[in-house]
Formats: sequence, C-alpha cells, structure tokens
Amino acid sequence: MDFILEEWKEDHIAGVAKYANNEKIAGRLRDSFPYPYTEEDAQWFVGDCMEKEGKTRLSRAIVVDGEAVGSIAVMLKDDVYCKSAELGYWLGEPFWRKGIMTRAVQQMCEEAFRRYKLVRIYAEPFSTNLASRGVLEKAGFQLEGIKRKSIFKNGCIQDSYLYAVIHV
Repeated sequence: MDFILEEWKEDHIAGVAKYANNEKIAGRLRDSFPYPYTEEDAQWFVGDCMEKEGKTRLSRAIVVDGEAVGSIAVMLKDDVYCKSAELGYWLGEPFWRKGIMTRAVQQMCEEAFRRYKLVRIYAEPFSTNLASRGVLEKAGFQLEGIKRKSIFKNGCIQDSYLYAVIHV
C-alpha cells in the first residue's frame, strides 16, 4: 500500500483522532498515549510534534490517501547519548500488515542517520507486541537484549525487547 511521510500540520488532527482512538494501539504503547483518544489529545499531539520538530525529534505523519493514519518519530537523546535516538511509532489498525510500517521505519532511520549524524537508533517494544518486533527485524534492527519485567501496563508486568540498528 502506498503512503507518504509528511511533516506534521494541523490538517492531520482529524486523522490522528480517528485512528489513534483504539484500545489495541494504546495497549501496546506507553501510558502517555491515552485511551480513549480524543480530538483534544490529537490537537495536543500534532501541536507538540510541530513545536519539537528538528529540535528534540524528527517526526512524521504517516499519510495514506491524504489522511494521517499513523505516526513515526525519532527522539534525539543528549549528554553521553547524543549519538543515539529512540524510535517510536503507531499505525491505525486498518493499515496493519500491509508493509507500511517496515518501510516507514527504514525511511525515517535513513533520514535521521543522515540529518543528525547518529550512530544508533533503538526501539523497545513490549514482549507481547510480536508485530512491532517483526517490523523492526524486517527493517534491519537487531535484538540486543530482553529487559526482564521492565514494563507495567494495564495491571500486568511484562518484559520489553531492546532492538537497535547501528549506522556504519
């Protein structure tokens, strides 16, 4: 399926509100991603992405047929971690298993490595998020380790998996 990565703009708010309001998505992300996901949450999110663009993160709307259906971001680290960044993403459920996220991850990582002279980009999916782990592996990330009992989500303690891609 075709998609493009676009810089965030206010036109994306409606799509974010529509597709982010999904318990399956929120259950696989940090608690800062709410459920239910309201129009106000989408307004705040898009505004935050626009404000921090190029300063502390590189973030893009994942757009299909003119509508924002997901998000992908590389969050820059500082201090001794200044050559590293964390990757985060989500995609609306109707667009799962269509190859979109793997290609979006590859495109974002290429741009982030080029733009910020990073050495390492990492991601930390929950152990139960097999789809995200598959995306990372298909995009060239390597499993570096398992962080045992590192996540507390929805009343359950679980592991997280640490993946990274190194720029050579």
